[in-house]
Amino acid sequence: MPPITPFLDRISAPADLKALNREELKGLAADLRAETIDAVSVTGGHLGAGLGVVELTVAIHHVFDTPYDRLIWDVGHQAYPHKILTGRRDRIRTLRQGGGLSGFTRRAESEYDPFGAAHSSTSISAGLGMAVARDLKNEARNIVCVIGDGAMSAGMAYEAMNNAGARHSRLIVILNDNDMSIAPPVGAMSAYLARLISGKSYLTLRDIGRQMAKALPKFIEEGARRAEEYARGLAMGGTLFEELGFYYVGPIDGHNLDHLVPVLKNVRDAGIGPILVHCVTQKGKGYAPAENSADKYHGVTKFDVITGAQAKSAAKAPSYTKVFAEALIKEAEADERIVAVTAAMPGGTGLDLFARKFPTRCFDVGIAEQHAVTFCAGMAAEGLKPFAAIYSTFLQRGYDQVVHDVAIQGLPVRFAMDRAGLVGADGATHAGAYDIAYLGTLPGFVVMAASDEVELMHMVATQSQIDDRPSALRYPRGEGMGLALPERGTPLEIGKGRIIREGTAVAILNFGTRLQECMKAADQLMAFGLSTTIADARFCKPLDEDLVRRLVRGHEVVITIEEGAIGGFAAHVMQFMAKAGLFDAGCKIRPMTLPDCFIDHDKPERQYEIAGLSAPDIVRTAMEALGREAQWAAARA
Repeated sequence: MPPITPFLDRISAPADLKALNREELKGLAADLRAETIDAVSVTGGHLGAGLGVVELTVAIHHVFDTPYDRLIWDVGHQAYPHKILTGRRDRIRTLRQGGGLSGFTRRAESEYDPFGAAHSSTSISAGLGMAVARDLKNEARNIVCVIGDGAMSAGMAYEAMNNAGARHSRLIVILNDNDMSIAPPVGAMSAYLARLISGKSYLTLRDIGRQMAKALPKFIEEGARRAEEYARGLAMGGTLFEELGFYYVGPIDGHNLDHLVPVLKNVRDAGIGPILVHCVTQKGKGYAPAENSADKYHGVTKFDVITGAQAKSAAKAPSYTKVFAEALIKEAEADERIVAVTAAMPGGTGLDLFARKFPTRCFDVGIAEQHAVTFCAGMAAEGLKPFAAIYSTFLQRGYDQVVHDVAIQGLPVRFAMDRAGLVGADGATHAGAYDIAYLGTLPGFVVMAASDEVELMHMVATQSQIDDRPSALRYPRGEGMGLALPERGTPLEIGKGRIIREGTAVAILNFGTRLQECMKAADQLMAFGLSTTIADARFCKPLDEDLVRRLVRGHEVVITIEEGAIGGFAAHVMQFMAKAGLFDAGCKIRPMTLPDCFIDHDKPERQYEIAGLSAPDIVRTAMEALGREAQWAAARA
């Protein structure tokens, strides 16, 4: 039963917050926190981050005139309270469900989401772009960016701040500091100082002082500047941001509306920018299980609100992520040169398990994929064997480094790309759809895809033996097939696939974990009298050309299937066929890839149905290629 929320029930849009007094805002924050907890208990999703910004969300919408004033949430996973306040409360229990609300901010969803986000550290860049557009159009709107301290570990945030500081654009950045402990404890004195220095009089005086100092001899100007920065640095710790050209305000208690509201009003009315407001918050605030958990309930499944106990799925097999981690540990036990790198996702990539076993050989570099890639390249150049365990969707952020620092130099960095293919509730922003294409174009790369968890183990062992070039291994989110696992993987022959089942009429050449759907399709095709060969390519690059020749020359139809976008595995197969003259053999080739569109959040099995990559789709593709559409349609009727 949803919680009783008398204050929240009075809110249909942010404009309704304007009339609330301070005590009513506190009541609203309590209601909003209860509603967020209850909604996420039904849907699952990101909980801790949202609970940490409840008061901040209330204060921003109370002080600023959204959506005219632009509010940009970095990453967006902390925006559930924002969605509740901005006319989406009636749909909040559809979060991350098929046809429901996105788990992140999304422009198409609401005018209160001016910029979509799900990858981190983009808010300040986007906000600066909006600020420039505002100025060119002679508008008066405020631009407010809320960025978490974790997102501040990415270089893009500092690139944007450096640009904003140099332009002197009027821009408000709120740093939600909930983990890094970069500030001293927040109390009444620091709150008073923050309110004082955010006031228009103080900011204007500082600006006048700067202009006056410029008219003085250089040594006096420099001395005055350093004295002022030193004084503020002692009180507030904001010298770094000031060096980047921002006026620094804080730290302030991000859960105290008596502190937040006056400071935000001062910042809104100051007319000077850019300004950074430093708020100290607690992830999971107000919900004991989230406050007390090691991971702060960052991402949760459905859970019991009273106990905090999360629902556990009846897993039939270990996840691919866990299989990867344990396979890597086995390889590292045998080779002390193996090291592992993650970009702020030790739990998500399984490297937390590796770190427990080899704490000095595992490195979390923060949300810094570009750095992670080149960091690995440096280690590889010195003879280590780095494994970069990075989600496929996040490795996109380090692509130039993959090309320039790894591929061109032929350095044996080993990329382990988790979340390959479609990923369910996180939707299009997290889908690993493009890595086959963007890595397959690079000379010298080895590109592999595991069809099951045993193959995954073999491919980890294979990567550990590749010392002369870079390699990439892709595997999906979720559980394996439940196969019996060997003690340790066995290295594969590079560029060689395997035949799973022999047939004569149709051949299915699989790349990735659609193999089980291929098996189902082969059984269904047999009912139509069509004997089917199933082959597992294992490698996109180098391609098993002998296997392709054999399939093309021995079958009427060859179907390729992959969990990747157009331009991936099928493109490599058809490129080879064209150059080898195999299209003249009379065999019909039908590529099956992810469609040329973004697929929204839903259950993974439903996403693959939408994508047309399930067993019935394979059967239909074969029947249509053979001109037996009518027979197929009759069987489906």
